[in-house]
Order: sequence, then C-alpha cells, then structure tokens
Amino acid sequence: MTQSVLIHLTNEDPILAEIEELPDPKDQILVAQNPRRRDGKELHYLMPEVSTVVLPWHRISFLEIIPAGGEEEVVTFVRE
Repeated sequence: MTQSVLIHLTNEDPILAEIEELPDPKDQILVAQNPRRRDGKELHYLMPEVSTVVLPWHRISFLEIIPAGGEEEVVTFVRE
C-alpha cells in the first residue's frame, strides 16, 4: 500500500510523493514515486517523464506522512 508523504529537502521546497512503505532507520536512501510540488505541478529540475526518484537521506530534513483519509476533520466549538 502506498502512502503519500511531503518530503522536506534541505534548502529546497518540499515535494509531494508516494512511497511503498515507511523507511527503516538503517536505510540510506528514500525511493519515491510520482514526485511533484505541493500544488501538483511538475518539479522544474526533473524531466517530465520521470516517475521515480531516489533521494539520499543526508538531503532530507524530515517527512510528513499524509493521512490516508484525505482531509482532516476539524473540531470546532459552537455556542448555542
């Protein structure tokens, strides 16, 4: 099952991609499919036909794992 993640690269804008499984602590690289900008546009430094990228961990600051349900439910307090 693929998971959507937001990959924060050092000194770059974050990219949105899918990964097959969460990385193991001993991994040296992260393999991601369908890399794109947060707004869904193509990355200017990749060729349009690229569908998989291999990123070294020393370039990644952190990962944000996107919930599978899509949008989060926001709980608000309403006065009656």
